[in-house]
Amino acid sequence: MSASFASQHTIQTLIDIVGKNHVLTDEQETRLYRQGRRYGSGQVLAVVAPGSLLEQWQVLQIAVDADCIVIMQAANTGLTGGSTPFGDDYDRPVLLMSTRRLNGIQVINEGKQVICLPGATLDCLEKELAGFNREPHSVIGSSCIGASVLGGVCNNSGGALVRRGPAYTELALYARVNDLGQLELINHLEVNLGQSPEEILLNLEKQKYQISDIKNESQCCASDQRYIKDVSQVDENTPARFNADPSRLFEASGSAGKVCVFAVRLDTFEKIPSQVFYVGSNSQEDLTEIRRFLLKDLPRIPIAGEYIHRIAYDIGAEYGKDTFMFIEKFGTAKVPAAFAMKDKVDGYLEKWNMRGLTDKFLQLLTKFLPSHLPKRMNDFRDLYEHHLILRIENQDVESVATFFKQYFASHTTGNYFLCDNDEGRKAFLHRFAVAGAAIRYRDTHLSEVEDIVALDIALRRNDREWVETLPKEMDEQILHKLYYGHFLCHVFHQDYIVKKGVDPLTMEHAMWHLLDDRGAEYPAEHNVGHLYVAKPALKNHYEKLDPTNSFNVGIGQTSKLKNWK
Repeated sequence: MSASFASQHTIQTLIDIVGKNHVLTDEQETRLYRQGRRYGSGQVLAVVAPGSLLEQWQVLQIAVDADCIVIMQAANTGLTGGSTPFGDDYDRPVLLMSTRRLNGIQVINEGKQVICLPGATLDCLEKELAGFNREPHSVIGSSCIGASVLGGVCNNSGGALVRRGPAYTELALYARVNDLGQLELINHLEVNLGQSPEEILLNLEKQKYQISDIKNESQCCASDQRYIKDVSQVDENTPARFNADPSRLFEASGSAGKVCVFAVRLDTFEKIPSQVFYVGSNSQEDLTEIRRFLLKDLPRIPIAGEYIHRIAYDIGAEYGKDTFMFIEKFGTAKVPAAFAMKDKVDGYLEKWNMRGLTDKFLQLLTKFLPSHLPKRMNDFRDLYEHHLILRIENQDVESVATFFKQYFASHTTGNYFLCDNDEGRKAFLHRFAVAGAAIRYRDTHLSEVEDIVALDIALRRNDREWVETLPKEMDEQILHKLYYGHFLCHVFHQDYIVKKGVDPLTMEHAMWHLLDDRGAEYPAEHNVGHLYVAKPALKNHYEKLDPTNSFNVGIGQTSKLKNWK
């Protein structure tokens, strides 16, 4: 059978299972799925979107029988190309399976836990839990709005909420190809769903199980149980969390698409009344002392603590304004559809050599919109280089206010204010809008910008010199440096907008050496994707999960060849 005929046969079989509308082969239709939000792209045999867990299993069987590489994709909000193909040097056809249609959130144990299917988003989970006065592991994420629950678990994402740490569970339902090349379904949800794969998947999706079928005596965890202690150890000479930490790699957790996950079981968290402080300073030492007080001396560590440098504040205010205002008006649930529509238009415009036109139009439009950031925040922007946004539990607000009052009475390099509800909400939303602003800047300045070097780093917990100083020759190759991140755990996102003609990969590799000298770990929470090299612990995790190298091959710059040859 010729390769072309075999491919057509595979595509037709997929159509028979999921329907013609859910098997995409046209280049324009697959573009949204084949191209990463910020990095990575490649060709695929087809994009398939199953409509049920059973269809997902059947599609997987066809892919394995046809010797296809399978790339699992949830919301495609990653920043390192970890859920898209990368290049065209694969040794087998690539089948990309989108799980967007597989929505499903099952609340169990009186709201204290949930079982999430592959298409469940954090936004939907947050709304589902509101009636229980509880929250998911993460809320609006730092990298992208519209992220999926399973994507967070598979990529060790999360960390904005300091008490909860990276997304983690030891309870999952997933499929893998074993070392004999056989597809097998592994039920570690600790829910009795039957014996055969078909029975298990149908019973789960239809929620045909009883309370007595749910096991709760297991030693397996549905969230990170030790992170709150780890992040509080501010004198330790190692980072609090990072992707290659072997103690946080367990089956689906940190799998980066090296298995096909059907569901995860996760803890939920009590919603705690809180208030927001806004801190500004021109001294990194001020923020260091605040961090040490909050993690060492406060009875309960803060709920969240986000950092923004002044330049990131400015670029976010100008180039993230439409994202901010869109979420303000329509909410986070509408964001993925808006991105999809924009991507479709961008695809057509690129064919006519008009790349960046939609971004320029949107940017022009935002100039006529009213100012969206609170006056006190903008006043602090004029006064201070470093900005810290803190969400503090109500019962600790008075203690934190007393500390700030006393500290800044003798340290005139900074100041603080207690936000009202509107200011607090907008401060955090602005912080999260900053992350996409570098992309908008690049796409509206194509004649000046080569690309973005985006680093996701975890500094040592005892590092007092957290403000980066680059060598002069490197600094001169950069238009803007955007620093922002999860300050209390010393995880920073560093986006460098690189001048035209500068090789971004060469610069990135040079920066890796600087980070190695500082004792930093990278990536911290966005997964290696195709951007970073998987360190030994991570590579071993991938090889153990996927001995034939059938899923998401080449991740972490590993081998793309079958059986890892």
